[in-house]
Amino acid sequence: MVLSHALRAVMPAETPPPFSPAQHQWLKGLGADLLALPSLTPEAAADVALLLAARGLHGDDTPWHKPRLPLDARMLLAEGRPLARRMMAALAQQDCRQCGYICESYAQAIAGGVETRLDLCAPGGKDTVRMLRALATEAAGGAIAFDAQAHRLAAQAPAPRETRTGYDRDSPVTVAMKCRRRLTRAASQKAVYHVELDLAGSGLEHLPGDTLGIYPENDPALVDAVLAALQAPPGLRVSGRPLRDILTLCVSLGTAPDALFSLIACLTGGERRQRAKRLASGDDPAAADLDVLAALERFPGVRPDPEAFVESLDPLQPRLYSIASSTRAQPGVVALTVDHLRYSIDGRPRSGVASSWLTERAPVGTRFRAFLQSTPHFRLPEARDVPIIMIGPGTGIAPFRAFLQERRARCESGPAWLFFGHRRQAEDYLYEDELRAFRAQGVLTHLSLAWSRDGDRKTYVQDQLIEQGEELWDWLFDGAHIYVCGDAERMAPDVERALLAIIADHGNRDDDAAAAYLDGLKAAGRYHLDVY
Repeated sequence: MVLSHALRAVMPAETPPPFSPAQHQWLKGLGADLLALPSLTPEAAADVALLLAARGLHGDDTPWHKPRLPLDARMLLAEGRPLARRMMAALAQQDCRQCGYICESYAQAIAGGVETRLDLCAPGGKDTVRMLRALATEAAGGAIAFDAQAHRLAAQAPAPRETRTGYDRDSPVTVAMKCRRRLTRAASQKAVYHVELDLAGSGLEHLPGDTLGIYPENDPALVDAVLAALQAPPGLRVSGRPLRDILTLCVSLGTAPDALFSLIACLTGGERRQRAKRLASGDDPAAADLDVLAALERFPGVRPDPEAFVESLDPLQPRLYSIASSTRAQPGVVALTVDHLRYSIDGRPRSGVASSWLTERAPVGTRFRAFLQSTPHFRLPEARDVPIIMIGPGTGIAPFRAFLQERRARCESGPAWLFFGHRRQAEDYLYEDELRAFRAQGVLTHLSLAWSRDGDRKTYVQDQLIEQGEELWDWLFDGAHIYVCGDAERMAPDVERALLAIIADHGNRDDDAAAAYLDGLKAAGRYHLDVY
């Protein structure tokens, strides 16, 4: 039984991307190799299957491809590699596809000259852009030869992005705000909303696990403040378009880009010029907290030309949201779970551009641009009886609502275990009634909850994993798939550390063997991440 589950885990009926034909053939031969080892116990055979998967599919060609590694450590691991590999190491390693690529194909496209935009990796932020620019400059200066292999791979590979309208960030369609309701209680410190969008006429069709890209609008109050700081006359047009429209729809008013500080440095002198240069180069840590308005206010009296100002700003990037509904349960609709991000810096309230727009500023009925981002790496197992373990604190629950709706509609029999957490049970229990219904219907067989602000000790989902470690190990041993959705910086690494501890403690393995086992789960397509 254990061996059959292990074989099924590494030999799916139809091997999904990104397996090459050679890897597909390797997978087909894996079963025969394992069955030729009759002396192995079923437990050992399961480990061998996962270890072979890790080595046969991934190897160690990209040791930096771990979101938890800091940039300097990733660049050190990529030292001496071809340009495309070093550029890949400079990215955020999340494979979030917000840029329209995965990390590897984006780096190949840049190094091969197919993609010229260096600012598409939203999770990487300024640090990634600076490193990509440094690598590109170094290459252009002759320190590194043109990456011919990357150019060949980028040119010969299939188009990395969808060509159908509505399935690529560069060809969005129009959707409409259908309704929204608050999920957290009024007393909660968090404002999380369930938002539904009407897909009528868009042509979009999604699967559980997919994400939706939203093009938001900047806050009109923030746009007014920027216009006032520029002392721009009403009705001013730039390149034939009203400056207000450009600031509302086209450019980011979030973190001030290096180019804006470089522009300011050209317009001033003395110590202010040097300060602007330090901000542009990243030598002044204050740059991380300065949005476009704060940057203008930091240099009073400096009034950049509006056209030059607009050219110095980053484009307004789409925001990706995990889809929280199944078409089998809600046809023609996409549901999102949105946390209205609010914070304050230097006494000025700020908010997330997309989250504030979706939850507060955009009236019901508003039509706006969106696109579907397919996520083939975050799919339910093909076999309907395979156990699934879903780990999604906060808004990370979104895709798992879609999974459970899908499993209920398909009458699937596989066990399902959800680990959910938030701050307080009485205030922050997202989709409480629905989760209770899934439990009562047998769709959700296990539900483990963690509340970080209830009680004397903070409890997170990783603590619940450890507490349920023995049974969770039994699920893993029986072929369960693990899905993790949420914060990439803290939660996902904490969950991975908890899983390593479970594998070591309950699987009787040392640290290296536990890590190899987890790598095998990833390579076999049983460890799925949707992190941001």
